[in-house]
Amino acid sequence: MDQRVTTTDVRRRIPRTDAVLGDPRLIEAAQRLGSGAVKAAVRQAQERARAGAIAPDEVADTAVALLPRTVGGLRPVINATGVVLHTNLGRASLSAAARRAVREAAGPTDVELDLRTGVRARRGRTALAALRERVPSAAAAHVVNNGAAALVLVATALAAGKEIVISRGEMVEIGDGFRLPDLLVSTGARLREVGTTNRTSVADYAAVIGSETAFVLKVHPSNFRVTGFTRAAGTRELAALGVPVVVDIGSGLLAPHPLLPDEPDAETRLRAGASLVTASGDKLLGGPQCGLLLGQEELVRTVSRHPLARALRVDKLTLAALEATLTGPETPTDVALAADPAGLRHRAERLASALAADGIDVRAVESAASVGGGGAPGVTLPSAALSLPERYAAALRTGPVPVVGRLEAGRCLLDLRAVAGEDDERLAEAVRSAGGPAATDPAAGAVTDPAAEG
Repeated sequence: MDQRVTTTDVRRRIPRTDAVLGDPRLIEAAQRLGSGAVKAAVRQAQERARAGAIAPDEVADTAVALLPRTVGGLRPVINATGVVLHTNLGRASLSAAARRAVREAAGPTDVELDLRTGVRARRGRTALAALRERVPSAAAAHVVNNGAAALVLVATALAAGKEIVISRGEMVEIGDGFRLPDLLVSTGARLREVGTTNRTSVADYAAVIGSETAFVLKVHPSNFRVTGFTRAAGTRELAALGVPVVVDIGSGLLAPHPLLPDEPDAETRLRAGASLVTASGDKLLGGPQCGLLLGQEELVRTVSRHPLARALRVDKLTLAALEATLTGPETPTDVALAADPAGLRHRAERLASALAADGIDVRAVESAASVGGGGAPGVTLPSAALSLPERYAAALRTGPVPVVGRLEAGRCLLDLRAVAGEDDERLAEAVRSAGGPAATDPAAGAVTDPAAEG
C-alpha cells in the first residue's frame, strides 16, 4: 500500500506537458527543431519520471538533454575506421570552404540567372568553369548526381540501340549489388564483350568495331586488382581505332597524384585521346556526391541536352560545394592522404597517455589505413591508432558523439588517418564516455577490414 501511494504521489508531481514546454530552453528549441521533436523529447522525459528513473523536477533538464542536434535523422560521426573515403560514412568530408558555400547557397541564388542582364543563364556555369580550369584538356564539362549516373547518361545519349564495346575484364560490380553490365543494358544499349578476364588486346576491340559501334568503353577496375598474366589495352591505343572512347576512371582524380601513381586521372586520359571521361566527385576529388563528365565539346553537348539529363541534374547546394572544392583550399581528403605517419603516431601516443591516466586500457599502435571509395586498391597508408578492448566498439558507435572504428585481432582500433586533428579531444571524450558500464557489448558493427567498405 505504501509503495502504491508513493508511486501515485510521484506521478502527480510530474509536470504537465504544457508546463514543461514553457521552459525557455524548449521554446528556443521548438523554433530551431520544430514543436514535434521537442514534444517527443518531453514525453520521453516524462516516461522516465513515471518509471522512477529521474525525479519529477528533472523532467525539463532531461528533455533538453534528449533533444536531437538537428531535425534530420543523419548523425555526424568520427571516422576512425582507417578508410579515408568510407562509403557507409558518406565518403569524402566537405572542406570548410565547401560547407560555407552550401550555407550561402541555401537561400535564393543566381543558379540559373544572369544578374547583369536579368535573363536565364546556364545552370552551374561557374562550377563548370572551375571544373574545366582544373582539367585543361577538357573542352567541355557536365555534372550529374553521381558517378554511375554520368555513365548511364552517356550510354543513353550515345548508344541506345547500338553497341558498346567493353573488355570482359572490366565488367565490374560497383557496389551494393549493382553491376555495370546491368546498368548499361538498362539504357537500351547492347554490350559487345571482347577479350578475356585477364587479357584483352587492342586487336580484340578492332575485330568487332563496325557500323553498330557507338563507343568503346574502358572501365578502371577501381575496387580490385588483377595481377599476374594480364594485358589491357591503353587509352591511346583505343583512341587510334577511329571511334569515340569513353573512360570511366571512377575515383575522381583530376590530375596525377604523387601518392597514387597507378590511379587513373581525367587529365592524363583526355590527353591520351579519350573522347569522354566520367568520374565521381565525392571520392579522391574530396567534394560532394556528383558525377563528372569531361571531354569533347560536341559529345558533352549531346549528352547534356538529352532529356535524361534533366532527371539527373544536381541541385544548387551540390554545385556550390563542388565549386568551393575545386577552387578552395585543400580538402579533408587531401589532408588525410598526405598525413605524416610520424605525426599520426605522436597524436596516438599523446591520446593514449592521457586516456591511460584515466584508467582506460588503451595503447598506441601502428596501423594500416586505406583510400576506400573504390580508389587505389592495394595501396596501404601507414597510420597509427588507439587500441582498446573489443567491447568499446558498440559503445563508441552508439555514444553521444558516435565514433566508428574497426575490429582487428580482438581489439577495437581507432585509426587516426581520417580523424581531423581538431577532433582529437572529442575522440578522447567519447572514449572516456564509452569506458563505463555501457561498454559491455562485444558485438561487431565496427568494420573488420579497413578496405571492406569502399
